[in-house]
Amino acid sequence: MITFRNVSFSYDGKSPVVDDLCFTIEKGEAVGLIGANGAGKSTVMKLLLGLLTGKGQIDVDGLPMCRQNLSEIRRKIGFVLQDSDNQMFMPTVYEDMIFGPRNYGLGKEETERRVDEVLNLLGLQDLKYRPNHKISGGEKRMAAIATILAMEPETILMDEPSTALDPVNRRTIIRTINRLPQTRLIASHDLDMILDTCQRVILLSHGRIVADGDADRILRDRQLLEANRMELPLCLQGRNKAFPDSDIFP
Repeated sequence: MITFRNVSFSYDGKSPVVDDLCFTIEKGEAVGLIGANGAGKSTVMKLLLGLLTGKGQIDVDGLPMCRQNLSEIRRKIGFVLQDSDNQMFMPTVYEDMIFGPRNYGLGKEETERRVDEVLNLLGLQDLKYRPNHKISGGEKRMAAIATILAMEPETILMDEPSTALDPVNRRTIIRTINRLPQTRLIASHDLDMILDTCQRVILLSHGRIVADGDADRILRDRQLLEANRMELPLCLQGRNKAFPDSDIFP
């Protein structure tokens, strides 16, 4: 379980980037975090990892976010960064995939099992020993996701996971996300992907929650999305009406 209680954060100490956020994500939920550029999505992710410290209270599985609990909390959370170049830092895909599990004390045999299982799941067997500087941007994106899945965290955070993916790999990621048992928080502008992977959506605007509820209902609400500088998912454009009466607003 993840809980935000009255969480605020400001980079300059004056203007809040996130402002008085209150929400709970239950174990196993798949939640889409959406909003226009600057809405606060990436900041929420960094707060949840303890990379930023704001006001209010964040709990992960009952553990308050504080220096003493930070190591244990980070063992529970895997984070797929928006820029794969910041995540893939070893010479080969294989070395990146074993880095986390081995540093957490996992044995060689179990680590190898996880690596092969994830590569087979994503159809990336041919990338296993490829140098990271010799794979495409889309392949590196898939490999970055593989490194996190190999760690088998309890919660997975994904920041724009479909960026730079071709249609085949994008569909593979959607299928993979839907099979995962972990709690998933996915920040993305790809609303079609959010519609395909998340049962719930939290919509941020100027650092505040303006809607929190059923993904299908929110993502079909043209009026709500356009009021917050977003558009309907492409698969819904031109043939859906907004819901004028809604109980999803906090």
